[in-house]
Amino acid sequence: MASDNSAVAKDLTAGTLAGVAQLLVGHPFDTIKVKLQAQPKPAPGQPPMYSGAMDAVRKTIAAEGPKGLYAGIGPPLATVAVFNAVLFTARGQMEAILKSSPDEKLSVGKQVIAGGGAGLAVSFVACPTELIKCRLQAQSALAAAPLQGAVAGAGPSVTISVPRYAGPLDVARHVIRSEGGALGLFKGLTPTLLREVPGNAAMFGAYEATKQLMAGGTDTSGLSRGALLVAGGVGGACFWASVYPTDVIKSMIQVDDYRNPKYTSTVQAFRKVWATEGVKGLYRGFGPAMARSVPANAACFLAYEMVREMLG
Repeated sequence: MASDNSAVAKDLTAGTLAGVAQLLVGHPFDTIKVKLQAQPKPAPGQPPMYSGAMDAVRKTIAAEGPKGLYAGIGPPLATVAVFNAVLFTARGQMEAILKSSPDEKLSVGKQVIAGGGAGLAVSFVACPTELIKCRLQAQSALAAAPLQGAVAGAGPSVTISVPRYAGPLDVARHVIRSEGGALGLFKGLTPTLLREVPGNAAMFGAYEATKQLMAGGTDTSGLSRGALLVAGGVGGACFWASVYPTDVIKSMIQVDDYRNPKYTSTVQAFRKVWATEGVKGLYRGFGPAMARSVPANAACFLAYEMVREMLG
């Protein structure tokens, strides 16, 4: 029992520090991704608010300064301990269940299962955290969104106002007060589950597969830090490559106007995006997400492995 508690404590500590490293490296990319995902559809004949990732970066810095790239960092920074503690501890516990002996080196297939189990557990932390983060990141893009008449051709576009949030706690208070109580913070839970379970299965599986490939076997303890960076980057890229459209749907649902919702369910949102924008609409912000995933997850996994090694 003592050794089990020790392993959990080490995973908690290593996972927390890994999450901080990941967040500091990756958050600016994530901000641009969400802005591209959440920007309102332009009126006919009008250009989109952001023509691409670099345009979004330029306009964000011009309007908000460099700190605009770190908008919404409060919720994930405040909860990074919980999020990564749950993710890495759940993965560690899944590994323990899947091992037939304490010294067994798990196969890539078993690491996929362990990652999926960890993704299931962490979804319930990720959903409210990301709802708050997305609201803060997207509010500048949604501050003056054009709204078409209820029926096509029924009237001109008008400008609607959306809530301006003072910070993470303000978002939480607004949601709890106006959007169904505490359950309102779990808006978008279904696409969050559809992202986290297969995404983490792919990420941890790819991470382990890359390590074993470079090590020439299941014993990866001798890999260099450079190799761990490469494996972490591959794992992060596989996460987003496998589940990106569900992340788009999640973001759109979570920033949807609660007073005049466009989306009633995950399936309806998917169908609506597919019908109006096709495949392209499901990959809004894919470039920043992939650009973020490699360095951010490389930093995350390297930090985890280094802290775990230091703790013994």
